[in-house]
Amino acid sequence: MTEKYIGLMSGTSMDGVDAVLVEIDSTHTRLVESISFPMGENLKRSLLEVCLGQPTNLQTIGELDHRLGHLFADAVIALLAKAKIPSDTVKAIGSHGQTVFHAPECEYAFTMQLGDANIISAKTGICTIADFRRKDMAFGGQGAPLVPAFHQQLFSNSKISRVILNIGGISNITVLRPDQHVVGYDTGPGNMLMDAWIAQHHDQAYDKDAQWALTGTINAKLLARLLTEPFLTLSAPKSTGRELFNLPWLQKHLNDLTAEEQLLISPQDVQATLVEFTAQTIANDVRTYTHPTLPNELLVCGGGVHNPLLIARLQSALPQWQILSTTERGVDSDNMEAMAFAWLAYRTMHQLPGNLPDVTGASNAVALGAIYPA
Repeated sequence: MTEKYIGLMSGTSMDGVDAVLVEIDSTHTRLVESISFPMGENLKRSLLEVCLGQPTNLQTIGELDHRLGHLFADAVIALLAKAKIPSDTVKAIGSHGQTVFHAPECEYAFTMQLGDANIISAKTGICTIADFRRKDMAFGGQGAPLVPAFHQQLFSNSKISRVILNIGGISNITVLRPDQHVVGYDTGPGNMLMDAWIAQHHDQAYDKDAQWALTGTINAKLLARLLTEPFLTLSAPKSTGRELFNLPWLQKHLNDLTAEEQLLISPQDVQATLVEFTAQTIANDVRTYTHPTLPNELLVCGGGVHNPLLIARLQSALPQWQILSTTERGVDSDNMEAMAFAWLAYRTMHQLPGNLPDVTGASNAVALGAIYPA
């Protein structure tokens, strides 16, 4: 039986809310409609202050939770209007929420996503499922990444070795080799550092078509310093976020250059170096999963798929791999994650597990999230 679900995703780039309407049954997930709903600059700025460790208080956190609840609900209402369907035809909403802190390795491991699901369900009249990550963490997992289970359903193929690469604020991979269990983890930064650097220098949300990076030159000494980051050599399961990869982290590495080296590096050189750093951290992991006999496909989704320089550097670093967007394999590359949280909501509503313990490190496969009835 086919049911309609809505998925909501606001990632670490905070460039807006991706909202999708999908039809799901036991074997298929089909995209019906999608929108990208803007996040106001004032709200984004307030969120970034919290994410980057600025002093805050419970009132600020509570108000952000409330504001995001209304933002997500408004995205749903706009999506329903575009799709021209009534709310009572939708079984449930899967809302990822906005991550403001993710700390799976600290003594009291936790993750925090804001966006009050009570407001979403009340304002839309649709049952809402949220807080997906903490159930996995309650069973000892990282709470991330959660999308590999969805990738497995979509792209597993006994005759092709595939890696699904999502380049959002953070990059993560799902390894679908026919001869092994599913592997998935965060490789390191995606668009996050590149976006933050150009925003600081040109007040742009991102470097469209890598136009600014293309005017710069890769700085080998800075690149070498960036590649010493310990996270990059950790074994999976592992996940990360803005808590680690942020402008202060980058500035520290810049400050570690000698005075002469700092004089020789321009802002556009830093941007070009960040593209190369992102490409190398991804390629270094993907390369280890090259299959010796089967065709190797790297299927890319997320905002980074639109960065031609980044994709070109990946192809140069991975000559044995055919690099395609997931759109070329039938799944919209811009809406993959939002679709995944619609699918996770479907799994929860049917009391089916949504995590993969081999990926997250959890002790059990469990249904994820909390249900907020309409």
